[in-house]
Amino acid sequence: MAEIVGAYFTSHVPAIGGAIARGDQGDPYWKPFFDGFPKVREWLNEVKPDVAITFSNDHGLNFFLDKMPTFAVGAAEQYTNADEGWGLPTYKPMQGFPELSWHIINNLVEDEFDPVSCQEMLVDHALSIPFELAWPDADAWPVRVVPIGINTVQHPLPSAKRCLALGRSVHKAVTSWQGNERIVVIGTGGLSHQLDGERAGFINKDYDAFCMDSLASDPDAMTRDSIHEIVRLAGTQGVEILNWIAARGALGPAAREIHRNYHIPISNTAAATMVLEAA
Repeated sequence: MAEIVGAYFTSHVPAIGGAIARGDQGDPYWKPFFDGFPKVREWLNEVKPDVAITFSNDHGLNFFLDKMPTFAVGAAEQYTNADEGWGLPTYKPMQGFPELSWHIINNLVEDEFDPVSCQEMLVDHALSIPFELAWPDADAWPVRVVPIGINTVQHPLPSAKRCLALGRSVHKAVTSWQGNERIVVIGTGGLSHQLDGERAGFINKDYDAFCMDSLASDPDAMTRDSIHEIVRLAGTQGVEILNWIAARGALGPAAREIHRNYHIPISNTAAATMVLEAA
């Protein structure tokens, strides 16, 4: 049986990629954020996953406002990183795991989810930057990828409760997968931030702390707010916490916190990183 070794959560701000490209990891503005990653890399080196099931949101490479699926699952042989216009380098392609992808898709449909199945999918900064942070010196990414996309852009958005249920359905699918892979779950985005409108620059440290404190021990606590209340608490782009919530569901019923880091602001965003292990 496949084993879920744990989960890695982090922000995916495009400016992080710029800081990496410039070599600004030691700059006073960036150092508190990058200081959170040696522990992540150490943990990944210890658990040695060979598959990553990822939860993130698309930023226009695959879907736009005229066609926005609530949930989408990649089932491709390979996922290519493409230029989004941020001036970032193009990162290495990611190798897919279509057999596991289709197993998860079939199980999601059996659980009455209706994901879009993507036999072609581009990868944007929501995955490329977290991978670069986790494996900065890798000649090739050490994991095959099953990417799961969640709509955090175009209303109506899925509820936090629905996203947690989605993750739990993915966990159930993994427990029935007849393989011996070591799987890491990855959730990316946030935390609180709003990049536009009257509240541009909004950050909510109290809500961020609530989410990070709840993630391991009581993820259901994060589902008690409506999606509109989460927008109020976290900001319009802070709803990317849905990716973290779904990833936590995929980890399994019990988890223990291994590591966390929190730094504000980077690019008007509350940046956070966490590692949880299945308990």
